[in-house]
Amino acid sequence: MTKRSFLVSVLLSIAGAVNAQREIVPTDTLYIKGKIENQICFVLTDLEKFPTVAIEDQIIYNHKGEIKDTIRNLRGIGIKNVLSTVRFLHEKPKNLNEFYLVFIASDGYKVVFSWNEIFNNTAGDHFYIITDINGKKLKDQAQRIIFLATSDLKIGRRYIKGLKTIDVRQVPGL
Repeated sequence: MTKRSFLVSVLLSIAGAVNAQREIVPTDTLYIKGKIENQICFVLTDLEKFPTVAIEDQIIYNHKGEIKDTIRNLRGIGIKNVLSTVRFLHEKPKNLNEFYLVFIASDGYKVVFSWNEIFNNTAGDHFYIITDINGKKLKDQAQRIIFLATSDLKIGRRYIKGLKTIDVRQVPGL
């Protein structure tokens, strides 16, 4: 093998590895676990039973503020509706200030939200599980389950494709 063909082979391997890392495995279940009374597992048909709302078309910006995509014809379930099925384990209501939720995608991507950000702020009114996107229902979406925070300035940072788990945690005592 010549030096040049070796270099080409290495570069192609690296390119293949990078592409493999970007592949989002679609999810058919959403697990909610952690510091809650009972762990919950929603399958697609469970999610389809929640009421949905129309969502404006969204321009997806990356961390640099560059346009990456535009998604249209959206409907979604408010994340508060999904989380209303969860009973958080706490002694006093003020302990909820210590809770945070880690949203984890099938590829390991994670986004963290505080309990207050979701339940005690208008931002939480703009967090959705997407049920319809560009004319496709939830079961037909290639990157399902999708979570979207529509009030973000750079939506791409918290545009979670392949959402698999919501892990409820509490800040450990100091």
